[in-house]
Formats: sequence, C-alpha cells, structure tokens
Amino acid sequence: MSDEMPRVRWEKIERIILEPWATFSDASRGRLRQEPLCPLRTIFQQDRDRIIHSKAFRRLKHKTQVLLLPEGDHYRTRLTHTLEVCQIARTISRALGLNEDLTDAIALGHDLGHTPFGHMGERILDGIAKSRGLDGFSHARQSLRVVDFIEKDGKGLNLSAEVRDGILKHSKGQVDVREGFSGGGPTLTHEARVVRISDSIAYLNHDLDDAIRAGIVKFGDVPSSVVSQLGSGHGARIGRMVESVVSNSGSVGVNMGSELLGTVEELRSFLYKRVYDSERVLREEPKVWHVLSTLFEHFEKNPTENTDCRGESPALFALDHISGMTDRYAVALFEKMVLPSPWP
Repeated sequence: MSDEMPRVRWEKIERIILEPWATFSDASRGRLRQEPLCPLRTIFQQDRDRIIHSKAFRRLKHKTQVLLLPEGDHYRTRLTHTLEVCQIARTISRALGLNEDLTDAIALGHDLGHTPFGHMGERILDGIAKSRGLDGFSHARQSLRVVDFIEKDGKGLNLSAEVRDGILKHSKGQVDVREGFSGGGPTLTHEARVVRISDSIAYLNHDLDDAIRAGIVKFGDVPSSVVSQLGSGHGARIGRMVESVVSNSGSVGVNMGSELLGTVEELRSFLYKRVYDSERVLREEPKVWHVLSTLFEHFEKNPTENTDCRGESPALFALDHISGMTDRYAVALFEKMVLPSPWP
C-alpha cells in the first residue's frame, strides 16, 4: 500500500476522473477558520460528515415537508426530502463529471435551518421576524446560520466556502421555475446549481406523490400535459427531468432543457393551487400561527431560560430557538405552556 495519505490520493483521483469545470477538493477556498487538513478525507468529505453528525440534521426526521404532523409511515418528512434531493443531485453530478462529495454535502445541509410546519412555518416566522425589526426569515439563510453559528454550542461546523455558498443559494423561492432555475444569484460552483435544480425536482415529484396518497388530489386531476410529457409514475417523472438536466448541461452551466420547463412549471402551478394553497392546508395556518407566535413571545420575554442565548437580541434568540424545533416538540411545548397541568 502507498505511503501517500488517503486524502492526497483521492485529490489526485479527482483530477483524473472529474471534468475540468468541476470543483476540485484541493482547490477549495477554505474554511471560515483555518484548521489542519484531515489525512483521510477531502475537505468536502469532511463537510458531509460534519453535517450528518449534527443535531440539526437529526431533527429533520420530525419536521414537516408538506403535510402537517402526518400520521402515515410513508409520507415524506424534511429528512426524507433531503435524502431524495441528495440522491438526485448525486446522479446528475456523476453523469456530468462533477464533484459528488461537494454535491452531497450541499444537499445534506441545504434544509438544516428549516422551520417546523414546513413552508407555512417559514412564512409565519418571516412575518413575526419583520414585526420585530429583523430582516425577515428564510430557511436558506437560517441553514447557513445553523452551520456557521448555532451548531456545536455556538462554534458552528466551520464548513468550506463552497458548501456554505451552495446552502445559502439552494432555494429558488415560490416563483416560476423558468425564473427560479436561472435566479438566486451566481453560485461559486456547478455543484451548487445541481443541488438547486435537484431540490425542485425532488419536491415537485414527492409532494405530488404524497398529495395523491393523502387524498388531497387524485391522479386524474394532474394536467394531461404533465402526464404525457413527464410520465405517469413517480420514478418516470424524476428520470425524465434528470435526463433533461444532464443533456442540457456542461461547462457553460447546469440547466434543465427548455422543452420541459413549461411542463414543469405547469406541475408546480398545479401543486400550489391544489395542494400548498388548498383549503385543507390553509385552514391549519391560523393554528400554526397561534402556536409559533405564542412560543416566540415566550422566548423573546424569557431568553435566559435557555443557555444557548449567546448574548443575542431576545428576538433573534427566539427566532433561532423556534426555527430549530421539530413539529412535535413545538406542539408539546405549546401545550405545556397554555394548558393546565393535572394535579398529581
């Protein structure tokens, strides 16, 4: 066996097997705080491992994707969404000759700052934060805050610049995919673009799958053009989108083909109208607002109850603390605060 360190050996392999426009581990821009290189793992492999072992990553298993507090075992959570994004992104990265380890790390970390109760929770916390004079709330910015400042008791994970950039710029927002896939500001790497597109591919398909399973929509409700262009099954739709990205990407960038963008936007619009903004979902929003606003006011007034305050403003502390909660923890804490306790 060679005396060469495994990290150095793998960095040399990257130079052989990856495309020239990939991001090479030995050319990383480095970390926020300089530290010795690992003898076994590249910088992006280290980042991936740090994210997987973080507390924020473990909490994703009990955070809502779309359906609030789903009772069925087969509905997606924020963790399974993250894993599906990761799988799609790795497939695209490998096909394009990009750095899978970097793609992996960005995908695994992209939703670490997501709120309880899905995008509904994010929307509510954004409004509460603005009412307190803060710069709103977005889960992408919060995910970066988690890895930079919140994890490891305020020390952060000290990730590489490339992973941090990909986490911050992964979200396209609630806009037309034809705009969203091209927006979000320039990214440092092609791998970040892969995750940005893979995030949409994953959620558009698994949210439709979950909505049909939950009876919110029926398969017959799906626009016929979506079925004819993308396929009738979950795997077929993902495969069609992934193949389009691979066929239309290269050194100039990572993009989905124009032949599919209109159809993908039709699917997104259908989901927003029939699922995300449906009466069945939106009637829960006042309840979620009541839970989160009650918790926010409590921790804003009592920041010293938690040792993780770190000298921040009470409003920012409350925002950090609540956004990190799982759905069930938020509900249990709310009940403890507002419901009378039985006598022994």
